[in-house]
Amino acid sequence: MLPLPALALVPACRAPGSLAEPWTPPGPWLLPPLLLLALYLAGLWRLWRRAPGRGIVPLEAAGFVAGIVLLAFLLGGPPNAYARWSLGAHMAQHMLLLAVVPPLLLGGRPWAVISGALPRSLAWGLHRSLHPALAWLAARLGPATVAHAAVMVLWHLPGSLQAAVASTRLHEAMHASFLLAGLWFWAALWRRIRDAGAGPAPGVVASVALMMVMGFLGALLTFAPRPLYPLYAFRAPEVGLEPLADQQLAGLLMWVPSCLPYLAGALWLTWKGLGRAQRAPGRAGR
Repeated sequence: MLPLPALALVPACRAPGSLAEPWTPPGPWLLPPLLLLALYLAGLWRLWRRAPGRGIVPLEAAGFVAGIVLLAFLLGGPPNAYARWSLGAHMAQHMLLLAVVPPLLLGGRPWAVISGALPRSLAWGLHRSLHPALAWLAARLGPATVAHAAVMVLWHLPGSLQAAVASTRLHEAMHASFLLAGLWFWAALWRRIRDAGAGPAPGVVASVALMMVMGFLGALLTFAPRPLYPLYAFRAPEVGLEPLADQQLAGLLMWVPSCLPYLAGALWLTWKGLGRAQRAPGRAGR
């Protein structure tokens, strides 16, 4: 943890003020998601023009668009400004990048749509070069779960989080690691959900294990008798927050609502597994 005298070394920044003010000007980070959105909409238009009502359903497409909009909001809107002053706001930002944005993006089946917007030779070349590696990663649920948990734990150590808040580059790297770890885990979980031959048990165990890690970290923050992050203890009062209450809010956000997407994934896998088990005797009797 940074000692209080060291807080003077942290770059100063102006308190964000009202929610209407803290919108970050568009930066280079916004270009990749905007490009993905443009390609997705172009591919969707071509797909639906050729086969209306087939392929990607509107709910899947809406999920992808919502994921891109949420990503832009988290990285360029009020959450990003308030994250430097409130641990609760920072935790909400992290949990949405880990647990909400990735399943929204992946649920829209982006590659199947975006490939339709690219020249056929380019789409085939990208598929041939990227698909083996992506398929290999999606089949590694265990390592994806470990990476997911490691990102949660390591970046929420007081020293790591405070160092990231004090450095713009490190802060961006932290956000990128949350998003990439989230995409890896949810891609592996989506594979389990969609693969008719995959058993549900590994995905359920992985989801429950991550909920346990989040619950443990959330409980530590919620019940800590004193602020664990001196930087936020110094900054939270500047925006009208009591440091310990702000830390407790961060812990509750990690502990309760952030676990809901993982619980939904575990329940979905269980439901799919039960459905397959019920259909199995019918197949065997034929």
